Amino acid sequence: MPAARRCAAPALALALVLGAPPAGAAAAEEPALRATVGRVPEQKLGASHRPGCPVPPEQLRLVGMNHWGFDGRVHRGEMVVHEDAVGAVLHIFGRAFDARFPIHRMRVTAEYGGSDARAMADDNTSAFNCRRVTGDARHLSRHAYGDAVDLNPRENPYVDRSGEVHPPGAEDALDRTPPEPGMLVEGDAVTRAIEEAGWTWGGTWSPPDYQHFSADGT
Repeated sequence: MPAARRCAAPALALALVLGAPPAGAAAAEEPALRATVGRVPEQKLGASHRPGCPVPPEQLRLVGMNHWGFDGRVHRGEMVVHEDAVGAVLHIFGRAFDARFPIHRMRVTAEYGGSDARAMADDNTSAFNCRRVTGDARHLSRHAYGDAVDLNPRENPYVDRSGEVHPPGAEDALDRTPPEPGMLVEGDAVTRAIEEAGWTWGGTWSPPDYQHFSADGT
């Protein structure tokens, strides 16, 4: 995919990284994304990176940012993404923050030993993880490239090709009407931001992957 698609809204991303308030506004008075971007310390990769991964550690970035929780409060989270995906990720999560879209938790997958199953069971929002596709081990997941995100897995379950729902116990969330807090639905602030960034949301696939969005549509 061309870099231009993966790096949408660079001006917005820069403002968010620097924590710049709107012109004429009092600094740090209102809740904001307050994003930071830097190199990924080894302990923040852990078992999520291993020999043979398609992306070397030096091409990955640790993004720290605020997010709204289900308790109506602002929490600090972080995720690892490819350096080319930073602009798009900040655009999407900036829009999510502005809309007060609730996110349960946002931790690097190293905290789950690189286990997608453990991360999903904990309703964790994450990006990079050098792994195979859950439910289809023949293929390398797009998360191994650092330009895919899974958001609120319990509210946004994934149905694999065999019909199994991930994470287990999230079957009730397949009923999207009416949408519950934290669910991604077509036309909401987050899915619109995904489209603006040039990324693709898996909620329109058959079978659906409601939690997933990526730069190349896989």
